[in-house]
Amino acid sequence: MDRTVSVENLGVEPELLVRKYQAGLWRYLRTLGASPDLADDLTQSAFLAVFRSRFVHEAWPKTWSFLKRVAYNLFVDEHRRRGRADQVELIEERDLAWSEWFGDEGPDEEMIMALRDCVGSLTPRARYGIELRYRDQLSREKIAAALEMSPDGAKNLLQRAKQRLRECLERKRHD
Repeated sequence: MDRTVSVENLGVEPELLVRKYQAGLWRYLRTLGASPDLADDLTQSAFLAVFRSRFVHEAWPKTWSFLKRVAYNLFVDEHRRRGRADQVELIEERDLAWSEWFGDEGPDEEMIMALRDCVGSLTPRARYGIELRYRDQLSREKIAAALEMSPDGAKNLLQRAKQRLRECLERKRHD
């Protein structure tokens, strides 16, 4: 594999690309379940992989999608390398949720604030369940135990909370 970084044909200044997408790519990896340190490492690796590739910037949404896919693949590869392939389904679920919420261009600060507001509008129990699932990466069974409910009850709570978040974000997007 060629390890040389060559950005002559990238079609955009590398510094601009990093400035525009570094924070969003890091947030995306954190949403998938990466620790802060791993998100730092994978963000850097994703940019290096793009710079080493034959990718040519044509439009910002296409560039974001490519960067996001590179980061996703690096994160999944890291899980497989560590023998945690069983987590890939959860990673896929989080990736799908991210895409539904943020679309092709990734989040902007306004969307991040809207998401924080929407999470804040959940009941304390639902918010705690969402935090346990997405921040702490707990299984439904562990969430159920923490909330002192059945696994099916935890599943329903999380489904309702995610639906409320979707609806809240949709309202904020149209306001």
